[in-house]
Amino acid sequence: MRAEAAAARARQRSAGLRVALAVAAGLTFDIGTGAVIPFLGAVFATQFLLGGGPLPFGKALGMVGLILVVGQAIQLLTGLFSDRPLQLLALLGLFYLLCFTAHARGKGGPAVFLCLVVAIMVPLLDLLHADLDQAMVTILLHGVASGIGLSWLAHLVLPDRGAPANASATATALESPLARGIANTAILLGAVTLCLTHSAFSSALVLPITVASLLLQLDLAKSARAALGLVAVNLLGGVVASLAFTLVELRPSLLLLFLVTLMVGLIFGGRAAGSSSLGKVYGGALTTFLILFGTGLSPLPASAPESFATRTGFVILAIAYALCMTTLLWRRPWIAASPQPSPGSRALAEGGVASQHAER
Repeated sequence: MRAEAAAARARQRSAGLRVALAVAAGLTFDIGTGAVIPFLGAVFATQFLLGGGPLPFGKALGMVGLILVVGQAIQLLTGLFSDRPLQLLALLGLFYLLCFTAHARGKGGPAVFLCLVVAIMVPLLDLLHADLDQAMVTILLHGVASGIGLSWLAHLVLPDRGAPANASATATALESPLARGIANTAILLGAVTLCLTHSAFSSALVLPITVASLLLQLDLAKSARAALGLVAVNLLGGVVASLAFTLVELRPSLLLLFLVTLMVGLIFGGRAAGSSSLGKVYGGALTTFLILFGTGLSPLPASAPESFATRTGFVILAIAYALCMTTLLWRRPWIAASPQPSPGSRALAEGGVASQHAER
């Protein structure tokens, strides 16, 4: 038993180090080369690495095709219905419903979150920055290709020795997947609508992506305490991103950027590689960090400290919004009917009543 536990810890450390190296190298390279959305490759690599072993070549090609098809379809819909927001939101809501329902049925894996990220990012960037219309497909292709390449390189540098650390973490289907999908769609669509219709939130890309990530994580919460812990961990990801951004702004250099991202990746990635349900929670916190930190250093939009502080506020708003809306729309598993007595206790109670009648 001790040998198995030690081997499991060693595999978890290796998996966490793979995640940390991939996100640090990917984010540093994309920022150094002036990528428009520098966090995209690192976020994709995180999802691929936390999904288990190395991504097979066939699945990698399928993932590239899926992301490109979804991106082009959403871009086409955004172009056709840009002047008809109600129809656009209805079509986006239908796609969100398909993704959330598939996730509630225990299907899709990391592809669900990646498709949601694309379906959130494309319409917001397309309407806010019309000059990115032609470059959007190239940006998506670069993001998914770099994510796959980073995951392969990480496995090449630190190959798997035995079963993956998170191999036992399997997706579970919910009792009412369609009802949960409808509720999650309404929640995410509310956040996207706010960003599309309100000028103050037009660049708040991190807000709906954080909401989508939280909705996928909250399915794991089996108690109110677990849900609050999940919210706290995601909030910690935003706080760490704020501290990291301040540190890099004081001494801007690619080496410092790599070291800071590597340290954060080790903290969150090591825990995200675990087989418990908290692994996905820490993976979500790492995603929040990458998106917030990456947008702060991105040339699109400007990366002034004031705008970064605003984006940090968007993360807090997204967490509060997701928690409040799920409380209203979800039927929590821990809110159940009062416990029924067991057959043994029921028989004992009936026997006591019968003895009292006999004495009378």
